[in-house]
Amino acid sequence: MSSITGRIYRISGPLVVAEGLSGVMMYEVVRVGEEELIGEVIAIRGDRAYVQVYEETSGLTVGERVVATGRPLSAELGPGLIGSIYDGLQRPEKEIASRTGSIFIRRGVNVPSLRRDVKWGYERSRDVKPGDKVGPGDVIGFVSETPLVSHKVMVPPEISGYVKWLAEDGEYTIEDPVAVVASGDKEFEVRMYQLWPIRRPRPYAEKLNPVEPLITGIRVIDYVFPIAKGGKAAIPGGFGTGKTVALQEITKWSHADIAVFVGCGERGNEMSDALTSFMKLMDPRRGRPMMERSVFIANTSNMPVAARETSVFLGVTIGEYFRDMGYDVVMVADSTSRWAEAMREISGRMEEMPGEEGFPAYLSSRLAEFYERAGRVRTLGRPERYGSLTIFGAVSPPGGDFSEPVVRSTVRYVQCFYALDYGLATRRHFPAINWLLSYSLYIDFVRGYWDKLTSWSEYRETFLKILQREAELSDIVRLVGPEALPEEDKLTLEIARMIREDFLQQSALNPVDAYSSPEKGVMIAETIMEFYRMARRALAKGISVARVRELKSRSEIAQMKYYTSKQLSEGIFKKVLDDIKSDFRELLGE
Repeated sequence: MSSITGRIYRISGPLVVAEGLSGVMMYEVVRVGEEELIGEVIAIRGDRAYVQVYEETSGLTVGERVVATGRPLSAELGPGLIGSIYDGLQRPEKEIASRTGSIFIRRGVNVPSLRRDVKWGYERSRDVKPGDKVGPGDVIGFVSETPLVSHKVMVPPEISGYVKWLAEDGEYTIEDPVAVVASGDKEFEVRMYQLWPIRRPRPYAEKLNPVEPLITGIRVIDYVFPIAKGGKAAIPGGFGTGKTVALQEITKWSHADIAVFVGCGERGNEMSDALTSFMKLMDPRRGRPMMERSVFIANTSNMPVAARETSVFLGVTIGEYFRDMGYDVVMVADSTSRWAEAMREISGRMEEMPGEEGFPAYLSSRLAEFYERAGRVRTLGRPERYGSLTIFGAVSPPGGDFSEPVVRSTVRYVQCFYALDYGLATRRHFPAINWLLSYSLYIDFVRGYWDKLTSWSEYRETFLKILQREAELSDIVRLVGPEALPEEDKLTLEIARMIREDFLQQSALNPVDAYSSPEKGVMIAETIMEFYRMARRALAKGISVARVRELKSRSEIAQMKYYTSKQLSEGIFKKVLDDIKSDFRELLGE
C-alpha cells in the first residue's frame, strides 16, 4: 500500500474531497475512513483529490484519513470467474453472504474476488518446456473450470523471457506459482490468475473485421438486423418495452462460448429473475447448465450509484480476458442510462460545467471507451487464437425519447440499433423491435453465411419492402378501411401481417419459440416467400385476396414457429410447402 495519506476535507454524497494527497494518480484506489471504504480518484486539483466512493458514505466525518493504495482499480482474472455473482467492485456476493449471514453487503467488507482456498486441477501445456522463450499471452497450462470452459493459464501481458521452471500436473490454488519466467537478472512467478486495471483495454495482436454472425436465437435480429461476432449494439426503449427480457434472451441463447451479464443500476427483482432463470436453464446446444459458461455482475439500483461505472468496465474486462483465450464472448449491460445518470450526479457534485440535459461534457467519450473495447481479434501469444467480444448495451431514455443525449451519444459508437417500440409492446408484439427505425451495418459482413443457407439477401430485402409499404398504407387504411384498397395492396397488408405475426413475433415464454435456430428461421421465411409468390400468381388471374386468406396452408405457416427445427426438417417444412402448392393449384383450377 502507498504511504500517501490525506484527510477528508469535504463530503458530498458519494463524492469525498481529500486534502494532502499530492502525488496520487488519476484513477488510483484509495481507502476512505476508519472502515476503509473503497474509493477511486477521479480528479486532482492542487493537493486536493476528488474521490468517488463506491460504498455508502453516511457516518463519515471531516478529518478522517484517506490512504492511497498505489494501484488502479483492478479485476482479478482467473479460475473461479465462471458461475460467480459479483457486485460492481467484483466482490463475490455468495461468498460474502455465507461469511456474514446478511443479505446486504456491509460497508468495508474486503473479500477476495477469487477464492484462495480452492484447489484447481492444473494440466501444463505440452508445447512449453523449460528453456523455451515465452511472451505475453502464451498458454502454459489449462484448468477445467467447468465442463464447458477450459480455462487457459496465460503469461500476463507485461511478462516475457525464458521459462526457468514449470509446475507438474496437479492441484494448485490460484496463489501457487505454476511457472517461473526469467528475463535478464529478474524472475517472474506466473500464477493462475492475473490482476488487470479495469479501465485499460487488454492488448491483442491484431483487430480483425467481423466475418461470422452472432446467432442470438431471435429471428428479427438474426435474419433482419444481424450482428457479427465482435460487434456492438444498442437496445434503446422506454419502460415496459422489453429491454431486460431481450438482453436475457440474448445472453441465454446466443452462440457464444462465454456470457457476461451486467446489471448496471437495474431493479433488484429483475436481476433476481435473471439469476433464477439462469440457474435453472440448460444450454440447448451443449446440454449443460447455463451457469457453467456465465458470469453475473449484479450492481442493482439500491447500491451506491458510483459503482455503476465500475460494473460496466469490470464486465468488459472479464469479457476481454476470455476473448484472449480464443473464446467468443457476449456481454450485455442493462442499462448504460443508469451509468450515465450516475455520471451526471457525480459531475454535478464536482461543480463541473454541465452539458446537454445536465449530463457531463465527457459523456460521449466515456461511452466510446466502453463500446470501443468490442471486437474480433487475433490474440497475443501462442498457439495462435482468435476471439471476439460482442457488446449489447440497453439504453433507457425517459418516455422512450430517442433524441435524448445518451441515445444520441450511443448511436455514434454502435453498428446495430434495435429500437424498442412502445406501440408494438402495447400490442403484445415481442420482441418489440421496430423494423422501420432499427438497422444493422453488418449486412455485408454476414451475407456470405446467410446466403449459403437460403436466398437471404433477396428474402430480407423483400420482407423490408413489404413492411415499409404496409407503413405507407397504414394512414390510408385508418381513413377509408382496408376494403377500399386495390387487391395488390390488400395482398401487401396480408403478407406484412404474416411476416409480423408468424416470423418477427417471438415468445420468450414459450419453450419452443424462445430460441429459433438459423435453420428454423430460414424454413419459416421460405414458406412465407413461397406463399407470397403463389398469391401473386393467383392475383394476376383475378382471384381475390379474401379467398387467398382462407387457404388452409395460411394457418399451417402460422403454426411453424411452435415446432422445433428438428421437427420442421423431418417433414413438417416439406409438408407445408407441398400444402401451399396444393392449395393454390386447387384455387387456380390447375
